[in-house]
Amino acid sequence: MDDKRRRVRVQGGWAGPAKGQAAVKPALSARGHPHQGLGQSWMKRESLPPERQFVYKEPAEQVVRRIPDPQVIDKEGVYEISTSPTGVSRICLFPNFIESEEADWIFEQLCQDVPWKQRTGTREGTTYLQPRLTAWYGELPYTYSRITMEPNPQWHPVLSMLKNRIEENTSRTFNSLLCNLYRNDKDGVDWHCDDEPSLGRCPVIASLSLGATRTFEMRKKPPPEENGDYTYMEKVKIPLDHGTLLMMEGATQADWQHRVPKEYHSKEARVNLTFRTVFPEPSGMDAQVT
Repeated sequence: MDDKRRRVRVQGGWAGPAKGQAAVKPALSARGHPHQGLGQSWMKRESLPPERQFVYKEPAEQVVRRIPDPQVIDKEGVYEISTSPTGVSRICLFPNFIESEEADWIFEQLCQDVPWKQRTGTREGTTYLQPRLTAWYGELPYTYSRITMEPNPQWHPVLSMLKNRIEENTSRTFNSLLCNLYRNDKDGVDWHCDDEPSLGRCPVIASLSLGATRTFEMRKKPPPEENGDYTYMEKVKIPLDHGTLLMMEGATQADWQHRVPKEYHSKEARVNLTFRTVFPEPSGMDAQVT
């Protein structure tokens, strides 16, 4: 009986080892040789890379960049808004440079008498009508945004008076004037800088506002590593009221852009007069003092 039971168990495949003996289950190779398969199994196990030990590391601190709030300038004064290798960017604000009643009269005269014209600009090969009206005064032509303003030496008497008054109060001289008429809140001018070669190095521009208050916005040009991204650059907002004079000097045109954005609530008309100096030849441009 014992021999039969032992034989059945062995045939069934679950026979255990004899008492005191260790069980060894041979590994079969592809050809069915037990010893060859066992050797390959051990070789594979020995060739495995050692287990990696987990080491906890504190997460690296990330630098969070904050979008700067725009600086609002609405008080009279001289403001140095930046300093760079190009120079100091400086703006001077003079609210009520023209008293309200006189500003009302000047505004009406200019709206009626200046030969306003809506010009066609070009951007990336596409032509468009400028969202404002313009006029030019000066003995030399002026080209910007692929638009050439023809010479117009016949200054309106009111404009000549304003030019003389600004020169007397600022100790600056100007020979040209670009006039802008923003008819309503849908008129504006996009980001740009007045850095045309004919204006010379570090031009001085005197901007006189008449009529409805509009916000004059400025943004600093990004360094090369920002790849043209203005997101984190410094910004300035200046509300330009009726009769306000704004001067832009030094490296302002080289280091900053400015615009008058369209607005989406009712605005009356605004006249902006930008007095500047235009040079006839590039060789004479370094004569301007900053």
